[in-house]
Amino acid sequence: MEGSTLSSNCATSGTYEGYVDRELFLNIYDLTPMNAYSIWFGFGIFHTGIEVYGMEYGFGAHDYSISGVFEVEPRSCPGFIYRCSISLGHLSMSASEFREFIETMASDYHGDTYHLISKNCNHFTDDICQRLTGRRIPGWVNRLAKLGSLFSCLLPDSLEATTVKQMPEYHTYDDDDDDDGSDSGSNASSQDASQSDEVDQKVLLSPTPAPEIAFIKGISR
Repeated sequence: MEGSTLSSNCATSGTYEGYVDRELFLNIYDLTPMNAYSIWFGFGIFHTGIEVYGMEYGFGAHDYSISGVFEVEPRSCPGFIYRCSISLGHLSMSASEFREFIETMASDYHGDTYHLISKNCNHFTDDICQRLTGRRIPGWVNRLAKLGSLFSCLLPDSLEATTVKQMPEYHTYDDDDDDDGSDSGSNASSQDASQSDEVDQKVLLSPTPAPEIAFIKGISR
């Protein structure tokens, strides 16, 4: 049965000595407890994030035309039920190179462009996976979007948006090899204050307390 295949493929892979930080994981979460039953029929509603270098990166919805890409402690994304992780291979880029990559990605994934069917968190992780490894995430992870494109009128209203439940407050990344870190940090602080004014101190979609989330500030090449 297909559901059995999904369960067997969804297993945490071990790390290899010397590659612990560079191993790329797809972390999979249940959006609903009903997945425990529906997955046996080859169907489920999932959120995914990419884990590498000790952090997890995801994409969520909010109401503003700024980055919806965020980072959080691995396997602890708020609002979802962690299911498992799948190893996607290993990176050949350094932590600072990956940081530049994810900031560039963030410029293409604004919170107000999130769409359950055409541009959701699984599209984001699939895009990252293709760019970094040349492979796609397992097709069953985003099957909802494929079915939803045909039967969107049947989707419950509660699934029309995925929120990260926190204000879009950017995290400043400091490269240890950057001699100008203090100046860039100062500029980032000013820009962060400007962004805070833009969103007018509004909570995204829910004030529910959650594990700390830091948004990634997008950059363009």
